[in-house]
Amino acid sequence: MPTPTAPVPSSSTELMLRPRQLRDLVVGVPWLGGLDDEAVSALLADARIQTLKSREWLFRQEAPAHWLYIVISGAVRLVRSAGDGHLATIRCVERGGPLGELSMVSSEGRYLYSAESLRRTQLLAIPAGRCRALLDDQPACRAEFMSRLALELTERLEDLALITQADAMARVVSYILRQLPPGRANGPRVVRLTIPKCWLAAQLAMTPETLSRLLARLREAGAINVERQRLVVLDEQKLRDIMLADH
Repeated sequence: MPTPTAPVPSSSTELMLRPRQLRDLVVGVPWLGGLDDEAVSALLADARIQTLKSREWLFRQEAPAHWLYIVISGAVRLVRSAGDGHLATIRCVERGGPLGELSMVSSEGRYLYSAESLRRTQLLAIPAGRCRALLDDQPACRAEFMSRLALELTERLEDLALITQADAMARVVSYILRQLPPGRANGPRVVRLTIPKCWLAAQLAMTPETLSRLLARLREAGAINVERQRLVVLDEQKLRDIMLADH
């Protein structure tokens, strides 16, 4: 399948209809959060809005990275091709999440993974050159970008350790715990399952049937409650105990 090289340009009217929403989207990215209005306007000067159909490829691994994307609506699956040609799901990105930012630390400026829409998805596309220039001109943005990059690497290393060393239950519990909202709450906390369970199962290196069975075990143990697309964590400590017992 051919790789898109650039978004189909949207009309300037479409961008003008919601300038505040687009600005909020940009500053919602952690390493862009400290930008003033002038810097945000510069990033949006040549921005485009791109719409994907369900199961459409946004870009392919190793393609030249001309654009950085932020998800406006929908969801995108990030996958990396292994040496044997198999595709491994890295994670899924939803509203407000950036795509393609790792290409900015690639010496050749290429995408390090492929991106596929999971449903109809709309994205804000920003020229990667403007983002690279921003990191050169804004030390605070560069420092936050590197901090987020280190966090991303840490999470991927944790994923690798879980997949190679831990059993399926430990992978499920670790995922739930990492999705919990920050801070401590007096009552139960909720994890929203906004991507299809088949893709979540792929991300956790298991079959959908195994995922459903493990969630049922956690529910029977009184650790969680499953309410359609929500996981209600009833006992966080019990989750941690189950993970250690199954590790």
